[in-house]
Amino acid sequence: MTAKDKPVRMEERLYQNRYMVDEGRPHVRIHHQAEDSPQLKTLTRICPAGCYALDENGRVQVAADGCMECGTCRIVCQATGEIEWSYPRGGYGILFKFG
Repeated sequence: MTAKDKPVRMEERLYQNRYMVDEGRPHVRIHHQAEDSPQLKTLTRICPAGCYALDENGRVQVAADGCMECGTCRIVCQATGEIEWSYPRGGYGILFKFG
């Protein structure tokens, strides 16, 4: 197997994408309840871009800066209402680079 044939790691592929962050206007927000639901906690493991993490208090937080706008969080938390998700304003968000 040559270097050309070697599979590219997902992290390397994601690194090629570009993000235009809309400072102060995130397109994903968490509406925290008294306790985070199991669905919300699941996002810390299944978000393809790794945007969800637990803070020092064990609560789920989101950093939408690297979001791929796939909608996984929207689907997983649809029944709980904990996620507010909308497309970024024009000119902001992810710019996929293929190749």
